[in-house]
Order: sequence, then structure tokens, then C-alpha cells
Amino acid sequence: MLGIAPLEAEPGWLTGLPRDLTRREITLVTIGEAYELRRPAFIKSPNDKNIPAMIYTDGSRLPGPDAVDRQTPVLVSDIVDFTAEYRLHLLDGVVHTGSQYAAHGRLHLGPPSTDALAFGTDLIAGYGHTLPSAIVVDVGLVDGYWAVIEANAAWASGAYVADPHLVLDVILRAASPTASVNARDRQFLRRPQLTAAF
Repeated sequence: MLGIAPLEAEPGWLTGLPRDLTRREITLVTIGEAYELRRPAFIKSPNDKNIPAMIYTDGSRLPGPDAVDRQTPVLVSDIVDFTAEYRLHLLDGVVHTGSQYAAHGRLHLGPPSTDALAFGTDLIAGYGHTLPSAIVVDVGLVDGYWAVIEANAAWASGAYVADPHLVLDVILRAASPTASVNARDRQFLRRPQLTAAF
């Protein structure tokens, strides 16, 4: 891929976190399995935007097999209300920079709170080994508790109002030349995606 090695989290990364870090049940299934859901759920693609990230009233509302391969993985999550949301840019085991981006589901830009940064630091201490050296993790407040929203590839994530120079540090590591990727990060190289079956 042009000699660039894009890094991303494992598709099921969120499902490996304990409930006290996510504040909701999350499963990784194929979209074929998700078609059988008969309850509302928040459903999204793990590492891309192939499946619009939104609340679906049931699995029948998802893009159909004429548009998406039935083996395409999706994350299915309980519906929760994040009262505040923050984007943290992580590099080499530390929160390198960050930004608030939403409040009560609406765009709300600002600096990251001290508590958001502390939660990110604690998350890295316990689970940093499960992430690439350069990644974006979104976190937020649910019923007054901190929770992980998702992990995103740094090279495909907006900076909002985070320091652009520090954001660039993270992006350059997350999409560096293939020859410069260290052994630890090789497990996080982006894999080819399934194509739609028409």
C-alpha cells in the first residue's frame, strides 16, 4: 500500500475491555448475524465507516446483503447517553494531546478536562499493550462515570481543537513507512477489508 503501514486497533478491541470501562455491553458479530437483531442497538463498523454508526431500531434496518458482504464485522452496543465526549491522541503509552468534541450528543469543542486525561492515562496503564503505539481513543461520561467510546485510527480521525503539531506526531507514527514499523506494532497493521458482494 504505497509503502505506508497504517496502524489501527483490533476490530474487537472494545469487546475485550471490562464492563466498568465501557459501561455497556458490546459484541463483535458479522452483519449477517446482526440482521437477526430484534431490538434497538447502536451498530458501527469497527475500524472504518462502511456501516453508518447510528442507532438501528433492529437488524433489518442495516444495509442489506446486496450492499455489504454478510461476513463484514460490526460492533453491536447497548444504547447509552454520553453527556460529554473527548478525543485523546495516544503516542508511546501517553496521552499526547486531546480535545472535547461533544456534549449531550451535540458538537461542543474545547480542551480536554483533567478527568478525561486522567481516565485516558489509567486506560493506557491497564490496556495500552492492547493498542498500537499511535492511536486515537474517544472517551466520555455516562451517568457520571467515565467510559471508553471507541478506538479510531489516528490517520483517519479529526483533530478538533487539539494541538495540531502534537496530532501530527501521532498521525505520522500511525501511518509511517512500512520499513520503520517496529515489531510490537506489526500486529496492528491494517488488514485488507471485505468488499461488497453485488
